[in-house]
Amino acid sequence: TPAGKLSTKIQSVQQDVKRELEVAINRLKRYADKSSAIPYVFNPGDMVWLSFKSIKSTRPTKKLSERWLGPFPILKNVGTHAYHLKLSPLWKSIHPIFHISLLEQVKTSTITNRHQEPPPPIIIEEEEEWEVSQILDSKLRRGKLWYLVEWKGFSQDPESSTWEPTENLKDHTELVKDFHSLYPDNPGPNSSRA
Repeated sequence: TPAGKLSTKIQSVQQDVKRELEVAINRLKRYADKSSAIPYVFNPGDMVWLSFKSIKSTRPTKKLSERWLGPFPILKNVGTHAYHLKLSPLWKSIHPIFHISLLEQVKTSTITNRHQEPPPPIIIEEEEEWEVSQILDSKLRRGKLWYLVEWKGFSQDPESSTWEPTENLKDHTELVKDFHSLYPDNPGPNSSRA
């Protein structure tokens, strides 16, 4: 009967479509499995690079920006795919939790006496920011308190340390406290003329 032939034809087409759909699903699955490698698992204290993709910059194009920032230490994992990084106090406007896809493990160089170039300044909210490594000294100049600052990435170049007024270190109160606990006799915020 014509209805029986039509029914058989429809069933045959449905089976063909089902087979082709399974082939397509398997092809997509193989591609997805190949492109999604097992993510690296970081531990607290590990040093990582942070992808610049996640940071807004004032540069006109991302092509001119650095690809990686840091390195930064990991403080803890947040869930299964995110990590809390210890960012510079200068970056207080940036949320410190990042997805694992934005992080890359820091690899140490096996070349002896290799000099790594200092990192360029970071532009956050349209201002250049350099990271403070540590405070080396303090002094009073014309009744105003100044600190000798060593900049991150420049520790091997003592001439790059600069004297900065207290107001330039307002986001670095912990570093200032650490300095004064190590050197209580140096001029500080409570000095007679500061």
